[in-house]
Amino acid sequence: MEFTVNEFRDLIRILEQQPSWRTELRRWVLTDDILELPQIVRELAETQRRTEANLGQLAGRMDQLTERMDQLTEHMDQLTDRVDSLVQNVSRLADVQHQIGIDLGRLKGSDLERRYRERAPAYFHRLIRRPHALSADELVTLIEDARLQGHLSEEEADALFQADVIVRGRHQVEGTDLYLVVEVSWGVGLPDVQRAAERARLLARLGTPALPVVAGTWVTPEAQEAAEALQVRQVTNGHAADPEID
Repeated sequence: MEFTVNEFRDLIRILEQQPSWRTELRRWVLTDDILELPQIVRELAETQRRTEANLGQLAGRMDQLTERMDQLTEHMDQLTDRVDSLVQNVSRLADVQHQIGIDLGRLKGSDLERRYRERAPAYFHRLIRRPHALSADELVTLIEDARLQGHLSEEEADALFQADVIVRGRHQVEGTDLYLVVEVSWGVGLPDVQRAAERARLLARLGTPALPVVAGTWVTPEAQEAAEALQVRQVTNGHAADPEID
């Protein structure tokens, strides 16, 4: 039979008066899925709340991580600055050590040069007879007279003044006057051999034969080969390597 409007209204009034009937009516009218929808919505809301809470915690942790990364970056910058400073200090120390090595080499060479000058008879008696190291005054007289007489130019005179030791003596066999032009170095290298040969050649132009000599504690192979080629005598640790004078 048909359900009239008045009957529907009567049903509504009854349901308003009997709340328990409304629940029973919904159970018959609505499907289980629809009936469960409110609970599902509540669960979704709770899930959303927990998700938001988790996201908030994650955001806080990300902020902490970012802060730690910033701190780490700052520490790395400080470490980089310290490493750069250390590298600079090591570089400066290497420069200082290198300069100390140079200064020490010069000091050793200067002391060795003094010893060869002061003890010329002991070191050079096997090369020439009556060896005598020229004093500063004797050297000035010899070189300045030659320069004034036109035998030496200003540059050539300067080169002879730079000679470490000049020794005057006599030829071992012939007994004639003879000079030794000595370049002294702690370690004798090729430049020492070349300077000795050139300065002996200049001094020989004054009329008295001059022989080039290198003296030191050791001689490099390159310097030794050049000395043999240029006929430069070698004195190592006070001992003449080639005592024969042509």
